Amino acid sequence: MKRVIVDYAKLTNEILTLLVEKFPEGYDDSDIIRFKNVKNETVEAVEVRTEDTIFLVKVSTKLADRIENYDEDDEDDSADDSLESLADLEIADEADEDED
Repeated sequence: MKRVIVDYAKLTNEILTLLVEKFPEGYDDSDIIRFKNVKNETVEAVEVRTEDTIFLVKVSTKLADRIENYDEDDEDDSADDSLESLADLEIADEADEDED
C-alpha cells in the first residue's frame, strides 16, 4: 500500500471529502499520528485511506478551518437545491382567491 504525506494546502477534493467523512465533527488528539521526518522534525498528521493509498494529512489550524468551511459550503449547496425545488411550486395570488 502506498503512503503519501500531504500538506493541507495541497489537498485535493477527494482527500478533503475523505477527511470530512472520517471526521464529521472534526478530529482530536487521539486521531493525530506523530512521527519524525527525514529532517528529524516531529510531524503531526491525520490518516485517511483509499483502497490503495494511505494519506497522512499534516495537521494545522488551517486544516481544521478548511474542513469546517467544507461542511458549510456543502450545507449551502443543499439549501440552494431545496430552494430550486420550491421554485416549481405554484402559489395562488391573493387576487385569484378574492375572485372565488
